[in-house]
Amino acid sequence: MIRRNPSGDYPKIHKTAYIDSSAVIIGQVNIGKNVFVGPGAVIRADETESSISISDGSNVQDRVIIHALGNSSVIIGKNTSLSHGCIIHGPCKIGKGCFIGFGSVIFKALIKDNVFIKSLAVIEGVEIPNKKLIPNGTIVDSPRVMKSLQLISKDDIAFARGVIEANLRLVKGYKKRF
Repeated sequence: MIRRNPSGDYPKIHKTAYIDSSAVIIGQVNIGKNVFVGPGAVIRADETESSISISDGSNVQDRVIIHALGNSSVIIGKNTSLSHGCIIHGPCKIGKGCFIGFGSVIFKALIKDNVFIKSLAVIEGVEIPNKKLIPNGTIVDSPRVMKSLQLISKDDIAFARGVIEANLRLVKGYKKRF
């Protein structure tokens, strides 16, 4: 379902993006080139002066929720993966080349480029520097926790790239078929 928000804003979706028929996209949402939006995803910019931008080559997998509070935005950088069931709540910005793991929650955060967040992590009210790894189940909500974060490994980088490539193939396959 793609529809206007109460202010009359309608999503702008690039013609090369693939949007699953069960996804819900509402309001001032911009979706770039070759973006994959999977089954059950909800992308809502329906509160006053809220907006969401998903950059080229990114993917929003099954049951992901993206929502922006009034007078805030959510910005997703190029080639970023939002994996199954994660929640991205604005205000927040996620850089390019990031991987957000299954069931993770991001709120009021700035995530720089090439950050790898594993499953069930919570990131709130912080800025995550480039190339950091957030382990499974970690709560990152203070400078103290930030200091303990390690850099991502070559294996994590390869995994994140593989997810991007797989979802770009899905976009092409679904766009050919339909």
